[in-house]
Amino acid sequence: MAIIFLVIVIIVMGYAWLIMPRTTMRPDMNNILTDYAHRGLFSNDEGVPENSLAAFKYAVLGNFGIELDVQLTADGEVVVFHDYNLKRMCGEDVKLSSLTLAELRKYKLLDTKYGIPTLKEVLALVDGRVPLLVELKGESGDTSVCSATADILDGYGGAYSVESFNPLLLRWFKKNRQDVARGQLMTNLVKSKFAGNILRNLALSALLTNFLSRPDFIAVDRKCLKDLSVKICSGIFGTTIFVWTVVKKEHFDINRENGDFSIFEGFNPLD
Repeated sequence: MAIIFLVIVIIVMGYAWLIMPRTTMRPDMNNILTDYAHRGLFSNDEGVPENSLAAFKYAVLGNFGIELDVQLTADGEVVVFHDYNLKRMCGEDVKLSSLTLAELRKYKLLDTKYGIPTLKEVLALVDGRVPLLVELKGESGDTSVCSATADILDGYGGAYSVESFNPLLLRWFKKNRQDVARGQLMTNLVKSKFAGNILRNLALSALLTNFLSRPDFIAVDRKCLKDLSVKICSGIFGTTIFVWTVVKKEHFDINRENGDFSIFEGFNPLD
């Protein structure tokens, strides 16, 4: 009986160690604790595409934080774009990473006048007026986007944090930019039938890779708010929770009542 109890204790302690967020040397997060317009305050149907300078301008005017996505072009430039392929937003079946910045400049977002902006262009537009939540895109162990993004953000005077589904990208920031708040994005990758190794997806879905990145906050799919790992991180470790993607004002209000922050789209919380 004592052996069984000891095994249970070891398993519980091991589990807690795996999902534990950063507990020491935490950065001051007060200037990033707000709600974020998902890919800017956009309306794809009304000529204001997601992740466009127009969407970011409207978010600034509404005094909303901005969530945006970054990835690298073929020549190593950091651009703001969500999909790995241009088909949905630009009508061309081509991978963004296969194009140089000059080649990418030829494409427009959803047949509007707006192109794919660089991170430098977005920073110049926002100019520190609202905080930024920068999602690092990457499906492998290649951390090139981290160093390129960090080099640009180092010279920025505004408030920002980084997040990613990929704990290896967050681990780069853990090692190289400890003063930058970092967040682990999570959803149920198994239930969503996300491509990839089933064990990896199980581990990511249960936040068992937190030991790699020791995140300062968790950005949680709204459907996963009741997951055990999320409850432990928020309830026991006191981890800040950002909820995505919030598409209804009523859910936005519930998050505020619960002390969580929203990454929202499809409505203006001020209306």
